[in-house]
Amino acid sequence: MNVLFLDQFSALGGAQQCLLDLLPGIAERGWIARAAVPPGGPLVGLLRGRGIPVDELPSGVYRSGRKSIADLLQFAADAPRQTAAIAALLDQSRADLVYVNGPRLLIPAALAARGRAPILFHAHHFVSQRSARSLEGFALRWSGAAVAACCDAVAEPLRKWAAQVHTIPNGTADLGFAERDFEKRELRVGVIGRIAPEKGQAEFLHAATRLMPHAPHVRFVICGAPLFGERAYYDHVLRLAAGLPVEFLDWQEDVGAVMRDLDVLVIPSKQEGMPRVLLEAFSAGLPVVAFPVGGIPEVIQNDDNGFLTRTVDPTDLAETLKRVLEFNPHILRTVARSARRAWERRYTVTAYRERITNLMEQCVPRSGRETALPRPPRSATRP
Repeated sequence: MNVLFLDQFSALGGAQQCLLDLLPGIAERGWIARAAVPPGGPLVGLLRGRGIPVDELPSGVYRSGRKSIADLLQFAADAPRQTAAIAALLDQSRADLVYVNGPRLLIPAALAARGRAPILFHAHHFVSQRSARSLEGFALRWSGAAVAACCDAVAEPLRKWAAQVHTIPNGTADLGFAERDFEKRELRVGVIGRIAPEKGQAEFLHAATRLMPHAPHVRFVICGAPLFGERAYYDHVLRLAAGLPVEFLDWQEDVGAVMRDLDVLVIPSKQEGMPRVLLEAFSAGLPVVAFPVGGIPEVIQNDDNGFLTRTVDPTDLAETLKRVLEFNPHILRTVARSARRAWERRYTVTAYRERITNLMEQCVPRSGRETALPRPPRSATRP
């Protein structure tokens, strides 16, 4: 089977990591992969390093989260060029399936693939902006695309648009379970991930300010970097951190090493699908405190394998952290072991690959599954 992978970003967010995690499963099935992504980001090199031919998609620079009028105008200008580029790739590769990794390329993929190949849309988050959500729904209905959603919270709103919506939770590699010394004098509480308004680093720092009078022995860590035009928010976070015992680690390739140096992970996101960092923390035995948003309550059973706040509020986060840090260390170790068992049962990268590739196979008529064409020559890729 020939699969054309489309991604709306070439920077490395969670969705792009999920794509990279999937590719070994494609190779194991003996399928042929080709990708098209915007130029300029590290995803291009990582795909080519795995032997995947990569073509560049014309794309402007968009910010994450809510889109401005300028973003919408840029999208309108990009869509015809992207449609033409995808149609040309489909003709060249004779793909049996188009895998769309994110909503921004759904419209051009739907226009290009109709009558050429079925579409599988991988939904990693809930699209909150009404106009963008309407475009997403139109593309799903018009193309007849199947949907792989990372959690029920993301899947449910899409059921009115798509006939096939499947909840397939993310999975991650094993970072290695490690017992932590919760009796030590100085505890490290951190946030790991892209620095963006929806990821809640500002809420984390507001909570840290409230927590400090009650837990002066705690040190805070923010690991991550702004990726999609979020520099103004990053500067705001730096200002909020002034006077607090906060260490900024920037972007780190080895997330496991960062986690081994933490005692509690906080996920203060205000909107989420199923964050990979949550599952990585489960595999590593790192206790998690999180806001109850998106698919997070589908993973965390409160006070069993992790801790949920009651509301999405910094004061509530500070109170929950204070309660967790005052627990007997035995309770925290029990919670960490329970989280590890949950990861082993449901969230391994092997299980994720199997579920996604099974669904990909279901999307394609049997004739397409049994036909594999040679890889396009390297000259077909653009430098």
